[in-house]
Amino acid sequence: MADRIGLYPGTFDPITNGHIDIITRAARLVDRLVIGIAVNTGKGPIFELDERVALVEAEVRPIAEKTGIVLDVRPFSTLLIHFAREVGAKVIVRGLRAVSDFDYEFQMAGMNYRLDSGIETVFLMASESHQFISSRFVKDIAAFGGDISSFVPKLTCEKTMAKLKGEA
Repeated sequence: MADRIGLYPGTFDPITNGHIDIITRAARLVDRLVIGIAVNTGKGPIFELDERVALVEAEVRPIAEKTGIVLDVRPFSTLLIHFAREVGAKVIVRGLRAVSDFDYEFQMAGMNYRLDSGIETVFLMASESHQFISSRFVKDIAAFGGDISSFVPKLTCEKTMAKLKGEA
């Protein structure tokens, strides 16, 4: 039987504790999870693509070691459904924080299904303690010198603060 491969795509600029929560939970549902790092220059990322890939790899390594699941972090700059096919994913994992996320994600899932009905989208609700966290809020708080340590993993916190201070 073939491995069940899932794809969790995002910009991850920066990766948050909410992302880590979804990755940890998605890892229980599949045999291999590809974490797709989108180029997405339209969002004005603070980290370059290679920096985001390296940071996500470092932050998810403990999850892979603890669960034994293969977590493969890969950048992509194509249509999501094309990337899903490329990596052999049959499931796209999307995290939902609030009702406002659902409208957009529902439309995207419908479009992806029309493009390839063999790839399902699975929604995971953010855990209660992470429902309000977004990369955008983390960047905004950090840019004004606020404490982001409860929203992101330790290494990500250090790298984000250094980047915004011009030290990285």
